[in-house]
Amino acid sequence: MTTVGSFAAIVLAAGSGSRFGGGKLLADAGGAPLLHAALAAARAAPVDSITVVTGADEAAVAVATRAFDPAIRLVHAAEHAEGMAASLRAGVASLAPDVAGAFVFLGDMPRVPHAVLAPLARAVIAGAPAAAPVFGGRRGNPVVLGRELFGEVAGLRGDVGARPILQALGARLALVDALDDGVLFDVDERGDLARVRP
Repeated sequence: MTTVGSFAAIVLAAGSGSRFGGGKLLADAGGAPLLHAALAAARAAPVDSITVVTGADEAAVAVATRAFDPAIRLVHAAEHAEGMAASLRAGVASLAPDVAGAFVFLGDMPRVPHAVLAPLARAVIAGAPAAAPVFGGRRGNPVVLGRELFGEVAGLRGDVGARPILQALGARLALVDALDDGVLFDVDERGDLARVRP
């Protein structure tokens, strides 16, 4: 049986932010780098460790991460140009062997409601291989992957993240209702920063 204390958080922060014009995760969002909001959500999750996966802006993302919390682990995804799958592979591969599940946060999602995090963990503890939040009938992020799925992560390719794994689970994927659309909202373009709550 999985225990709450055996989860880890992975924050994917390796993208180049091309639609944003570059430097997206370092952009000012309410007086702090956009990345910090995702790190705050990861810190609020029932996890023992947080790992940030770097890529395109490795040095700058590392500085921003250390400014938030020097204790956060940094892992570089050497194949980050491939897409999100490479970042997820690097993050999961870096986890300790006793980690029973991993929250996967996206660095450009600054409004994740913290109240949904513990219920996601509880769903995996109860036996679901993975859990995801839903709002308005749409599945969002972060997702929680149980250890039994870590091997499948190693086979992911492209810019799809864990989507193929979650789709293959069908009804075995636990869905947890979220109270607001923060599980769906991400920053793609500079105009989206105006919708980031400080």
